[in-house]
Amino acid sequence: MIQMTLIQIDNYGPWTVTPCPRAEADLQILQSELYADLQRQFAAKGGLVFFTRFDNMLAVTNGVGAEDHLRIQKSIGNRYPITVSMGVGAAETPYEAQRKASAALQKYGGAQNEERKEILAIEGMVNPDESFVQIAHIDINGITDSLTDIIPAYDTSFIVNRVQHFLMKKLIEKGSLLFFIGGDNFMSPCNGLDPEGILKIIEEIEEEINIALKAGVGKAPSAEKAANLADLALEEIRGGFTYKLVHVMKE
Repeated sequence: MIQMTLIQIDNYGPWTVTPCPRAEADLQILQSELYADLQRQFAAKGGLVFFTRFDNMLAVTNGVGAEDHLRIQKSIGNRYPITVSMGVGAAETPYEAQRKASAALQKYGGAQNEERKEILAIEGMVNPDESFVQIAHIDINGITDSLTDIIPAYDTSFIVNRVQHFLMKKLIEKGSLLFFIGGDNFMSPCNGLDPEGILKIIEEIEEEINIALKAGVGKAPSAEKAANLADLALEEIRGGFTYKLVHVMKE
């Protein structure tokens, strides 16, 4: 079972233009600092946060309990001009878990509901004995030599975004999620998807858009450990210690 937490800034849209539109640079700073802050606090409990739209973030939170969520909410509310609400869901696949987390929070009102503040809506949480997280770290092969050092930077970014679109479309059909994590790297919480399924997706993308990928996969009770194992598995591919395009490491 995997546990997902939706983190949503309360009434953020109206706040950004009240009493008048706030400076865009200040909003970007707030969003990036909030993401870094949440990442730090959830990581301390073994979780992992993905920024998605910044006013909405998704975290893999196996092992992060209700009291932990409440403490993080309180810490944010004490130090920022905004507050955050959270929904928590658990399921066999990441997509289903985040769907349940979203539905749980939506029951308390919309994202721009003035009366909704610091809600913690829990649809379900993972029993420690059943906790399992599978994360794939997916990387574009040789992007520095083939793209970054040859074509304009924006063109490279466009290609990376195109790869992300194709990966997201294929992974969501398998109940998996995908997040951009910088450079030419993506992370996919992918409980329920076996290595052969990941390999098939990688092969399909190379055939369809001529972009070669590789993936390290980590399996562990928490997101932090699974992501670290995925990183190590990917490094073994990069270092030539395995010729597999999908390499798995587990705790």
